[in-house]
Amino acid sequence: MKGIYNKVKRNISIFKLKLISIVFMVGFALYFYSPSQALSTSENFTVNQGSDSLKDDLVEESRRKYLLLDRRIIQQTENAVLKVGRVEKYAGNPLFVEDKEWENRYDNFYGNVIFDKEENLYKCWYSPFIIDTSAKGMTLEERNAEYSPPKGRRMGICYATSVDGIVWDKPNLNLVDYQGSSENNILWMGPHGAGIFKDEKASDPSTKYKAIFQGLSVGFSEDGIHWSDRIHIDGLKIPGDTHNNAFWAPNLNKYVGITRTFGDKGRQVTRIESDDFLHWDNEEVVMQGENANLQPYSMPVFYYAGLYIGLVAIHNQESDRVWTELAWSPDSKEWIRISPGSPLIPCSETALDYDYGCVYACANPVFLDNEIRLYYGGSDWKHFGWRNGCLAMATLRPDGFAGYQGLSDHSPSKITTIPLAYSGQSIQINADVEPGGWVNIGLYDGEKGDLLAEKRMTTTANNTTVDFGQDIDVDSIQLKFEFSQSKVYSFTFVE
Repeated sequence: MKGIYNKVKRNISIFKLKLISIVFMVGFALYFYSPSQALSTSENFTVNQGSDSLKDDLVEESRRKYLLLDRRIIQQTENAVLKVGRVEKYAGNPLFVEDKEWENRYDNFYGNVIFDKEENLYKCWYSPFIIDTSAKGMTLEERNAEYSPPKGRRMGICYATSVDGIVWDKPNLNLVDYQGSSENNILWMGPHGAGIFKDEKASDPSTKYKAIFQGLSVGFSEDGIHWSDRIHIDGLKIPGDTHNNAFWAPNLNKYVGITRTFGDKGRQVTRIESDDFLHWDNEEVVMQGENANLQPYSMPVFYYAGLYIGLVAIHNQESDRVWTELAWSPDSKEWIRISPGSPLIPCSETALDYDYGCVYACANPVFLDNEIRLYYGGSDWKHFGWRNGCLAMATLRPDGFAGYQGLSDHSPSKITTIPLAYSGQSIQINADVEPGGWVNIGLYDGEKGDLLAEKRMTTTANNTTVDFGQDIDVDSIQLKFEFSQSKVYSFTFVE
């Protein structure tokens, strides 16, 4: 009888928590989805009610990692501002350059990088112009002349591999003839704007690797090297002249494609979806620039920690330079940009440096235990100019896409979450703590609001387990982070 009683009690508690969350949903939706869909650079807010249509999913125990950039889980902040993370560009950049005779112009690179756990191998598909005029050896003065592509300009898809993600090999695939020889790493001539990924849920081995191209069209492969013919997507009139990309959306149970259209402010990010990767519909513009000068050129998207994260290439029409910013979405439809104008991966400020002109993020990051690797295509000069390209890499600390830091040093900063379902798990956090700084983690009863336990940390935490020194026996909790000279990124429930 006691077991039955406890089960009923727990179900009632979870029902109460869901009811609280549903009430929280309505008001927060009005606050959260402003027309600009951008976060301000400074913010103090308290939300007593509200959220969005996916709030129910957040109180379930199936979600274990929470990024604090997800404002659906934040009830209140004081003296705190959300800022994009700080990348470290790899000191050995560039990783590889246009060093093959068929690699005339990497242009935007359109890179697709994975770490294949089955083969223990990094793989990169990238799209240079095979037939083009090269900028190799040109001086800065010569670069200022107008770039004019040759007649018959043609893109291809090339393939590279690496054991460690740093030193790359361009294998001879013997698939495509280039000037009388097939000893090259070209696996396909012709397709433009290729987005390629390994579909871990594919039941048919021949469709394990999937691609989406300009046009729009799709293709399939068993090994990522030998591909089917392109299959045109009927019913859509989207040029897709960009780095198209696609992925499986687990909380939608669909494939989602990210491509590009044009509107009154220029380039737009456009979304499509499919049940089978062959038939696509529900075309919808999901992002456009704040003005006609700063336009989203492309946006590789990936699913992480219950969210969709977008790496937005912003093309400045006046300077003709491109950098990468950050956005996120709960459902791949509603997108929220974090600190528009503040790059996640900035361009170099040194003319003719390997990424002075353009930074186009690859699809997608590679997550390691101690860092997130963001591969990108860099260019040493302007988007429409004479430029040389490369593959480069920047890294983030674990969960370091964006975090909360203090607005001023005069008082501590505070962040309080909404009530979250809880069943006694350990809690790990990610935070940067400067010398003399600290983060205090308070654990509160999600129903009663009583303080249950707290712990202060004075050193940087990388997936660090918080030792509260006691077991916590409640069905829901709220976390309160109070901090100084620190930046807080995420927390994780660990069984």
